[in-house]
Amino acid sequence: MDPMARAFDLAARALGRTAPNPPVGAVVVRDGAIVGEGHHLAAGQPHAETVALAEAGERARGATLFVSLEPCAHQGRTPPCAEAIIAAGVAEVRYAVDDPDPRVSGRGHRALEAAGVRVVAGERRTDGSELLRGYLTRQRAGRPWVTAKYAMSLDGKIATRTGDSRWISGEASRRYAHALRDRADAVVVGIGTVLADDPSLTVRPAPPDGRQPRRVVVDSRLRLPPGAALAGPPLAPGATVAYVEHQDPGDPDRGRRAALLRERGLELLPLPADPAGRVDLPALLSELGRRGMNEVLVEGGGELLAGLLEAGLVDEVEACVAPVLIGGAGAPTPLRGRGAGRLVDAPRWHVVDVTPRAPDVWLRVRPDRGVEERDV
Repeated sequence: MDPMARAFDLAARALGRTAPNPPVGAVVVRDGAIVGEGHHLAAGQPHAETVALAEAGERARGATLFVSLEPCAHQGRTPPCAEAIIAAGVAEVRYAVDDPDPRVSGRGHRALEAAGVRVVAGERRTDGSELLRGYLTRQRAGRPWVTAKYAMSLDGKIATRTGDSRWISGEASRRYAHALRDRADAVVVGIGTVLADDPSLTVRPAPPDGRQPRRVVVDSRLRLPPGAALAGPPLAPGATVAYVEHQDPGDPDRGRRAALLRERGLELLPLPADPAGRVDLPALLSELGRRGMNEVLVEGGGELLAGLLEAGLVDEVEACVAPVLIGGAGAPTPLRGRGAGRLVDAPRWHVVDVTPRAPDVWLRVRPDRGVEERDV
């Protein structure tokens, strides 16, 4: 296997688990054979380079290290990777992506070269940028990478006119949807989705490490029922509820509802309002970025998705199209909001991938600004 491709495979194992750090993989090669490899497990744990070098031991001397991201040269929760590489006697380092973190950017590269290590930057840079898309977006834009996901019928409905939606998609699609949750640092939904479906928003079956994404409900008026699945055991801590911080004089009961939600272990996150009096979505994403979240998955509803799209805050859409025709003028669609008045005003997206997951087909689309253009 191509050593850099192996480093990427290792890094992919860490998706959703390393925030606020990036998912990184590293491989040590000597005389054409892999003698050490590793990936970053979680913030505060050894970095990928350190793990790979420890496995290689003395075989690292004179070897080549392949790593998906520029090695760090600063003291954080763990020692600088550049120092460990130099101490191990590595002859050459090849990395995919420059680290935009101002504590790292270029410093790792320069420290290695100053110590006589050959350094090659940008190997398979596009592939590395795709793997690191969440971290790169947060470092450059101050917010997470946002993926919007929904399942719809051939005629664009997400439920029948009576609200029945289980199940539009097939079993293979539902497994993939849980895989998307597993790589996300948070799953975000609107209060309408919670009131209609009472979802738990967990990864099922639970991954071996037991890790679950943070669950975030956009609920401007604090309508979340204290008995909702999001607030219940066995998960701890409970979800985060993002709401408009100003008091509504027409809602004297809001304080009592807030107290009940806090008693159930939910975090209440006050945010400014947008012009329509709803949660300001750029402020929400900035806060999630401040908390170190690299990727978030948005699962609805229609008003939330429309608001994010109108604000240019969606980086990717994962749309499941099921071979069923629902019909009905009153049946809901994935997007609500005002919508485009003319077709020429509707933004065009490009198709990144089309994948059959029988009996459904998944479309992965992005606006005309990819991770490479935006982040690197």
